[in-house]
Amino acid sequence: MTRFTKDGIDRRILLAGLGAGAIGTLSAPSVLRAQTREIVVGGAASHKPWVDAHVAPIFERKYNAKLTFEGTRSLVNLEKMQKNKDRPYLSVVQMDDPVMILAVREQLLEPITAAKAPNVAKLKPGTIHMEGQWANYLQPWQGIAYNTNVLKEPPASWNDAYDPKFKGRIIIPSLQNTEGLPNLFMASHLATGKPMAEAARDTENGFKKLVSLKPNLLTVYNQMPQAFSLLEQGEAHMIVGALSSFALQRRLDGAPIGLAAPKEGIFPVPSGIAVVKGGPNQDLAFAYVNELLGAEIQAKIAPPTFALPTNVDVPPPPGMPTGVAIHTIDWGFVADNRNDWVRRWDREMSM
Repeated sequence: MTRFTKDGIDRRILLAGLGAGAIGTLSAPSVLRAQTREIVVGGAASHKPWVDAHVAPIFERKYNAKLTFEGTRSLVNLEKMQKNKDRPYLSVVQMDDPVMILAVREQLLEPITAAKAPNVAKLKPGTIHMEGQWANYLQPWQGIAYNTNVLKEPPASWNDAYDPKFKGRIIIPSLQNTEGLPNLFMASHLATGKPMAEAARDTENGFKKLVSLKPNLLTVYNQMPQAFSLLEQGEAHMIVGALSSFALQRRLDGAPIGLAAPKEGIFPVPSGIAVVKGGPNQDLAFAYVNELLGAEIQAKIAPPTFALPTNVDVPPPPGMPTGVAIHTIDWGFVADNRNDWVRRWDREMSM
């Protein structure tokens, strides 16, 4: 095991300090545990339930290895990699795509190849990034959440939110939130009619269109639960750019919420996986990545996460959208421009 424990003790140092004789006095179960290889995966705290339930049992049995999952935020995992760059203890990270770009720029990742993770060949187009630096193992998606007590029919178009009849009834995420970006790109598409890939680079027209939405806005959120509370109470009629992982869980819990996949298409939420450069047990790290990109695991984790699989051999779970365009985002372009966009957002979209 190569991780730092919570009290700051590096167990590699501890074991070295004990010496062979000391190790030999350990009880048999302890010796067996010491002989079991381990990887530590850094991911989102919300991932831990499905990793523990669906991934760890299969991985540990198949590879006779121990899997430890550390749940936190993507930026915290990045910080762990930065601080331990010379002696990493994480083997794999599951992070948002924008944070993956920062890790690539600091050369913290080991590229995923078909030779080391064969299931990479089974992925949908647009789910392998920056020459294999990371890949997407799932695609939660963004559409329009609506209150089913107020709207009897789901919104058919992203443009519905601009209808004057929804004055003061629309909520959108802030551009400071990653899930706020699709609204900017879709606004440009609605304003110009350009194909999405081209419209996403025309943010000038995107901002002009978004400003026209202001009379319809009830609020712009930074905290998602508060926005859904307003939607469930009927104060808001739509959340434009809502996440499937949150909206569909609330519906499952009994909230009067639907999630529409409008005719212009939906956006995948960035769910990336990568091998940490120089991390412990690289063969196990690539094996873990290969499993998450494989059909067996994706078929198990897509339904409870309300996500689309990225492996072409796995059908979408029941209730997930089919036959709609899925617009991928150029995260490199986003990284180069996002600070300027956020400053303009704060200037022009403040309420």
